[in-house]
Order: sequence, then structure tokens, then C-alpha cells
Amino acid sequence: MKSRGLFCVVVVVMLAVAGCAVRQYRPMVDTRGVDMNQYALDERECAQYASQVDQGSSTAAGVVGGAVVGAVIGSLLGSGRDTRNLAAAGAIVGGVGSAAASSAAQQDIFRRCMAGRGYRVLN
Repeated sequence: MKSRGLFCVVVVVMLAVAGCAVRQYRPMVDTRGVDMNQYALDERECAQYASQVDQGSSTAAGVVGGAVVGAVIGSLLGSGRDTRNLAAAGAIVGGVGSAAASSAAQQDIFRRCMAGRGYRVLN
């Protein structure tokens, strides 16, 4: 029962982290000679495009996939305790990896969108 509770906590934390990534990221843009009103509009639109990457589902899938792999490895090692511990560890690793990959994809979309609109993106 403890491992199920830990698994649920891991899922909730990963989804919360995943939901914050795009709202916090803004590409650094050289604003010299830029109409700041148009820039604000373009930035909002590009953020909306980037947010279409479904980080929550990707993170949840990573958590589940990691837990399954960990549980299989744990069952091969033999004890129920190993199975639970490795399932929990796999859930954490899978969730973090999936959240990071989704966040990187969102940031890449954001940067390419801004560059595509003629801004000089510095990062």
C-alpha cells in the first residue's frame, strides 16, 4: 500500500512540475529596434503554440512506463520489497525524463516560432 501512495505522490509532483515549464520559459530576444507591442503579441502566440505539447500526458506516461520497468526488474531480483522500491524509483526516473524531454520540446518550439517571426533569438 505504501508503494501505491508513493506512486501517486510522484505522479502529482511530476504533473505539477510539467505544468509550470512553458509559463516560466521565455527566450532571450534582442529587442533593439523591435515594436514592443508586436513583440508581446508574438510572444503570447508562440507560448500558445509551445503549450500544445502535452507535458502532463507525457510525464504521466513516463511515470507509468518507468514504474513498469522497475517492477519487472524488481520481480526478476526476487523480493516484493525490491519490486516496490524499483517500481517507485523507475516511476521517478521515467517521470523526470519525460518531463524534461517535453519541456525541451516546448522551449524549442517557442524559440523557433519567435525566430520565424523575425526576432533574433539569443538562447
